[in-house]
Amino acid sequence: MSKRPSLREIAAISDVSVSTVSLVLNDRPGISEQTRLRVLEAASQLGYEFGQSSATPRQATNTIGLMIEHGSIHALMDIFYGDVIRGFQSEAQRLGYQVLLHMYDQHSEELNALQSDLVERVQGLIIANDGDITPEMVVQLEKARVPLVLIENRIEGHRLPSILGDNFTAGYTVTRHLLALGHREIAILRGPTKYSSLVDRLRGCFAALGEAGLTVPEAFLPPPASEHPQKGYLQMKSILSLRRKPTAVVAISDKTAFGAMSAIHEAGLRIPEDIAIVGIDNVASSVYTNPPLTTYHIPRREMGILAMQKLHRIIEGRAEIPVKSVMYGELIVRGSCGAQGRG
Repeated sequence: MSKRPSLREIAAISDVSVSTVSLVLNDRPGISEQTRLRVLEAASQLGYEFGQSSATPRQATNTIGLMIEHGSIHALMDIFYGDVIRGFQSEAQRLGYQVLLHMYDQHSEELNALQSDLVERVQGLIIANDGDITPEMVVQLEKARVPLVLIENRIEGHRLPSILGDNFTAGYTVTRHLLALGHREIAILRGPTKYSSLVDRLRGCFAALGEAGLTVPEAFLPPPASEHPQKGYLQMKSILSLRRKPTAVVAISDKTAFGAMSAIHEAGLRIPEDIAIVGIDNVASSVYTNPPLTTYHIPRREMGILAMQKLHRIIEGRAEIPVKSVMYGELIVRGSCGAQGRG
């Protein structure tokens, strides 16, 4: 028996997206008659057997894929991406989709296998974060003609819809806040440069310091370390070993701030009296630190919801202009900066 044609093969011949082919073959609305006829003709040329359930492509099962690098999330409970996934999944269920989570491992997975194992099984794909998921990978997946939406990721030169946190503004705002409180000796606990969101936050920090005519000494900018479960702990230990210590610290994420706060307490120092600290994300546990953490709220759950809504519109064949959507955030002032109640 000859192999049935895939949606990608039909899409390539008819010069439409995979989602459009799926809509036509499942007799869904929203497709022009001219496009519908072109898809049906291509399917017929390739030997697609109409009206037989065994020939129904897997993409017709209303399954959406969510791909994230293996290192970004553990047991779906990462304090940042857990919220993104919960928002995405709740909206997918509301719209009638099932969610297939794929955790990409660069050490054990080839791109060709990824395309056959994942892309052929879904109607659309959301890629969350970058890191090990490189721009080259995303471009290759785009060529598979599966509808794509990116979260906290963007590919320069490619018009892919993406949902971003306002990361530059986050770094800029928390640093400006410390400057407004009179701090001039400010350290920054940065993150890995393979994550564009963390790089944007760092750029925001540098911009605020530059406007104030300040720079960060190299010793106040320790590289990220992966040898400790609490991000920021070893970075903060490195800073605390210096004779000259900062009066304030910007942590590139709340998770990094938690580790730094542990190191500060361990050294017998007080927050914020000896060292003030701010984070970015406003994860749920940031209000329960000692003292509660001043941070910048990134609307993570809403990012997941918006990404799913955008993907749904693309799958349905609606006109969707590819844009980078930046979600507004806000500064949340608590006790760790020494200015609670002062805005």
